[in-house]
Amino acid sequence: MKPLSIDEQVALLMHGAEFGDDQIKERMTQELRERLKEGRPLRVYCGYDPTAPDLHLGHTVTMRKLRLFQELGHQAIFVIGDYTALIGDPSGRDKARPRPTREQVQANARTYVQQAFKILDPERTEVRYNGEWLSKLSYEDFIFLAAQVTVQQFLARENFAKRYAEGDAIWLHEFLYPLAQGYDAVMLRADVQIGGTDQLFNLLVGRKIQEAYGLPPQVCITYPILVGTDGKLRMSKSMGNYIGVDEPPEVMYGKVMSIPDEAMPNYFDLVTRWPPEEIARIQASLADGSLHPMEAKKRLAWEIVDIFHGREAAEAAAEHFRRVFQERQLPSEMPVWELRGPINVVDLIHAAGMTRSKSDARRLIQQGGVLLDGVKVTSVETVVGPEKEAILRVGNRGFLRLVPVRE
Repeated sequence: MKPLSIDEQVALLMHGAEFGDDQIKERMTQELRERLKEGRPLRVYCGYDPTAPDLHLGHTVTMRKLRLFQELGHQAIFVIGDYTALIGDPSGRDKARPRPTREQVQANARTYVQQAFKILDPERTEVRYNGEWLSKLSYEDFIFLAAQVTVQQFLARENFAKRYAEGDAIWLHEFLYPLAQGYDAVMLRADVQIGGTDQLFNLLVGRKIQEAYGLPPQVCITYPILVGTDGKLRMSKSMGNYIGVDEPPEVMYGKVMSIPDEAMPNYFDLVTRWPPEEIARIQASLADGSLHPMEAKKRLAWEIVDIFHGREAAEAAAEHFRRVFQERQLPSEMPVWELRGPINVVDLIHAAGMTRSKSDARRLIQQGGVLLDGVKVTSVETVVGPEKEAILRVGNRGFLRLVPVRE
């Protein structure tokens, strides 16, 4: 990237940022400008709690901004919240998150770095686990952290205020999350922290805690939340409305094609490489009818697959979608499963890796999403026998060729 002036950097980094408060945005913009005037690489971080084994497109909104900071010559820090995940981020939640075990968190964390480097430059990324410092905090340390924020400030948060007003439980451990995240900013000597708009409270708490430790407060920059494939709720693994960054190209393409038309602008802005003027042209064409929503969505799906899998994979995924979903043909290639005897259809789907759990397989069957040779499977007790070759279709994108094997 060619050298940019400070004003150009500020405009680029703040593009798309949302705070829900003009005064906060103006203040953060000015503080970012002042930090850039220092003429040194800024330490910029974002944290990701490994509550699930896969990163999804929603995570990449802030990761792309980290990459932008890298390209401008700054130090990006990718923080894996192996300890904050044990608490559970209450941001944007109407109830407490289920608490994962340490073993689940550690298993999930192992996949995050490899997936993150689909976006970030590994040569210019500092990877840290916040267990490095949070595991060493004493009881006295937590008392000091807790003394920086009032209960009233916590209860002013929209999600806490709603739960309190409705008499729903607010667990004490949920108050620890912003304190722990704020301590991350201290230990990282952060100049800038980025996050989603739902994270603004946590980021501002980080500023207070940095000041309590005698450090200059970080600049906070928050960006909009990506909606899931349902077009309504935020993208989330637990909601099942996600597009994983490690999913096969044809699955990724198909999921993008399934999003509602009204959700496309959210994706245009947050997960494509298209410049604002290109996005404006596409939206104008949609508005005047010269571009059909289906064609716009195909361009979006192609762009997203190209980002994570490359041009050839994007072309193949587009062809797969055309053949299988638009022309209702079977894919030219599909995995083969050798049937050596009768097997329950739920066990088969799970053993073939077509769902993450047997309960997911049962749910798909109950929802009418499993077909055997084009016939809907209506019972979870169905047994598939080795009498003849057959095609098992699971959901919209999963195909398995069943081939009998005679011993």
